[in-house]
Amino acid sequence: MDVVAEDTQKSAEDGKAKKKGSFWKELPVLVVVALVLALIIKTFVIQAFYIPSESMENTLLTNDRVLVNKLVYRVRDIERGDVVVFSGVDSWDPEIDLEEPPNPVAGFFRWVGTAFGVVPGEKDYIKRVIGVAGDTVKCCDAQGRVTVNGVALDESYLYPGDVPSQSFFEAKVNPGRLWVMGDHRLVSLDSRSHLGDPGGGTIPVDKVIGRAFVIVWPFSRATTLPIPDIFGQPALKAAAAVGGAAPLLAGFAGAVPLVLWRRRWLSRR
Repeated sequence: MDVVAEDTQKSAEDGKAKKKGSFWKELPVLVVVALVLALIIKTFVIQAFYIPSESMENTLLTNDRVLVNKLVYRVRDIERGDVVVFSGVDSWDPEIDLEEPPNPVAGFFRWVGTAFGVVPGEKDYIKRVIGVAGDTVKCCDAQGRVTVNGVALDESYLYPGDVPSQSFFEAKVNPGRLWVMGDHRLVSLDSRSHLGDPGGGTIPVDKVIGRAFVIVWPFSRATTLPIPDIFGQPALKAAAAVGGAAPLLAGFAGAVPLVLWRRRWLSRR
């Protein structure tokens, strides 16, 4: 019986050793699979982004991490008030200067860090959408407020002490473009800083990566990023509806004289 017990114990120990060996052999595969899945999710669904500057304070602070939904604009249009991340490649200069990686290995780790929101992306920007296609964005009215289609915005989300804009501007947002501004207007390099660029300061819709919808780090600041109520005010929606109907109204206005002229011409025959 003692021999049987020793054999059983030895078999159990051998089994444990094999399981340990198997785990360490499988660990690299598990890590690779996890990274691949994470990159797939990052590429098509949700991506973490690092906030590198003060341009969105106090809504977003430097070193915050946000999650960006990349699918939302496949089911709805970009709306005024959305906080969006977009690429400024070949257009806007970076808001922060990052040193070039000293070697390919460092470059790879920076790429991984950017992909997972651990380090900032040099050409990624985060701003709030103020105007969408068809809008006229202007500053400032008699009370110093930004207006969209003549409707004033009382922007309670602005950095304490900031004015809506230090400079005066008026911009028409063309189809496929957006007017974006930071919440910390005194330091934000946004659409106002690019009025002389092609597009008059607006950014292309197709450069938008997604909508920032939640702060996930630090945990003490974890919260959602909803659209402020001012962008849902009835006057703004009504102005947008009138603006969208303008081409149709113009068409009717042009057609009426033609119809009247035709009726007069027929009555004379």
